[in-house]
Amino acid sequence: MTMQARGGGPVAVGTSPADAGDDGTGGTREAQRLRRELVRADLAAVPEARRELRALLRHWDRPDRSDIAELLTSELVTNALVHTDDDAVLTAVVSPRGLRVEVRDFVARGPRVRAPEPEEDTNGRGMVLVQSLADAWGVRAHDVGKSVWFELGTEAA
Repeated sequence: MTMQARGGGPVAVGTSPADAGDDGTGGTREAQRLRRELVRADLAAVPEARRELRALLRHWDRPDRSDIAELLTSELVTNALVHTDDDAVLTAVVSPRGLRVEVRDFVARGPRVRAPEPEEDTNGRGMVLVQSLADAWGVRAHDVGKSVWFELGTEAA
């Protein structure tokens, strides 16, 4: 299913049998996906992305980690929109293995993980949060730009 996001590009939500896995009952569970195009400097996309992720996470068997997923997604989306001055694409996949969120932008410069200064407002804490709260995270280079991603596993506490 593809929908038009308010103020942004298309949003796609659906399932993918290619990512189907054992659901522990002898059957398979399909991966649930979200894909949303983010328009340059559209900071209204941040709460909209959180809302769309929250809807996707209804399919996840770890509601205790949904708040963390929303927070980290907000950080990645905000970083892409504020620090790249270009469009970006948010992708989230819930599968039997867990949740993977990826934000692709079209600027090669990677994110900086830096210790925030105590006298600074809240700037500079995003990647520290991702590093601290995600089970795994990283940066993947593309021919044009990069993807910054994090994962939260189903077995993690």
